[in-house]
Amino acid sequence: MTLHETLETAIRTIPDYPKPGIMFRDITTLLGDASAFRRSVDELVHPYAGTKIDKIAGVEARGFILGGAMSHQLSAGFVPIRKKGKLPHETVRIAYSLEYGVDEMEMHKDAVEPGEKVILVDDLIATGGTAEGAVKLLQQMGADVVAACFVIDLPDLGGRAKIEALGVPVRTLIEFEGD
Repeated sequence: MTLHETLETAIRTIPDYPKPGIMFRDITTLLGDASAFRRSVDELVHPYAGTKIDKIAGVEARGFILGGAMSHQLSAGFVPIRKKGKLPHETVRIAYSLEYGVDEMEMHKDAVEPGEKVILVDDLIATGGTAEGAVKLLQQMGADVVAACFVIDLPDLGGRAKIEALGVPVRTLIEFEGD
């Protein structure tokens, strides 16, 4: 089976969630399929195997799962990027745009050192607001964000272009039309 077929089979689509007209791409079914999960992580890390990556930064919550697996395979540390108020130590914060408003995310102030090579990971890129905020937060702390990786791209929503405009290459494994 091709990668595309594997992912298309393993990712559940839920119509009209969280609101009418949205086709929600649910990766919990992919995570529950050992072969599809392994193949996805292998594909995400493949271009970086043998290179020095210091940290994987995962966006709450599915980015934590993918990021932990990627960190293990690349022998890199893991940095959680969370919603405001969820981390116990001194943090740095950034506001980012959501489809209908603004939210804030943060990471520990000592999570990355200037010049460290970091890969950002999350399950999906749509409008790019969350990923753009995470990249800017990492760059603000001096990280060299070498890539942003996602299992799913919703290209009609333009998120990839926002990340590439920040000078960060984007790697995705499958695209779905619409939102």
